[in-house]
Amino acid sequence: MKRKLNLTFALGLLGLLLFGCASEKDYLVKIETRHGDMYAVFFDETPLHKQSFIDLAAAGRFDSTEFHRVIQSFMLQGGDVFGKEKLPANEWPTIPAEIKPGLFHSKGMIAAARQGDNINPERKSNGSQFYIIQGKVYEKAELVTDMKLLQDAFNKYIQLESQLDLKSEYIRLYELREFEALNQLMLGKKDDLEAFYSISLEKPLTAEQIKAYTTIGGTPHLDGEYTVFGKVIKGIDVIDKIAAERTGDRDKPINPVYMKVSVEKMSKVKITKEFGNEYK
Repeated sequence: MKRKLNLTFALGLLGLLLFGCASEKDYLVKIETRHGDMYAVFFDETPLHKQSFIDLAAAGRFDSTEFHRVIQSFMLQGGDVFGKEKLPANEWPTIPAEIKPGLFHSKGMIAAARQGDNINPERKSNGSQFYIIQGKVYEKAELVTDMKLLQDAFNKYIQLESQLDLKSEYIRLYELREFEALNQLMLGKKDDLEAFYSISLEKPLTAEQIKAYTTIGGTPHLDGEYTVFGKVIKGIDVIDKIAAERTGDRDKPINPVYMKVSVEKMSKVKITKEFGNEYK
């Protein structure tokens, strides 16, 4: 009898757990544009940014804002709610930074725009503007190298009398604006520079970052600088279409790309089934 009761209790507990998982809900956001729709979810690890975005979306305040800054192979920035509402810039709300090590700028990630460190050392986010990452796919050698340190060491190295030929090649490529070839030239000297100056030019990245940036791509130089708080889970192709827009002054699309943003509360099971999002 005791064994039967224990079994009944275990089955009942399992049923409660399964029901809890099936009934647990999240917010699904839909971003409509003339290029198609994007669907996104936001991270519980960044609760302030998540709630702010959901509140603005639910109130319809993102509607008719634009993707006002678009840079191919980089990102799409939009959602200037307070500019649309004519609020003076010095009164725009901000959100405290929620920069988390495990959330990084791979393709499709959504992050908060902000002012620069010189006037915003706390890295507080703009209260409405966000950007969606397109980025590019990286070779591992470039990805795991601190390119700023590499360039500094390389520039110092080519001033040596013994490196005049290397300096000439650098100048030739620079004048031709062959910047990718310049990167490869510097990367090819990485081992020599590390040995010559007894330094490390490596940039610490996790295995997850390396895998993402060498497969789907992204913008790794932004990691640790801005709050990443969500991701596009359907409509990645829309990112590429918007990024291909012809732009004018300040990278603004010549033909405006407006958005309409709505939010729906939906079970996590359904979001996973219909949109392929895997919750951790």
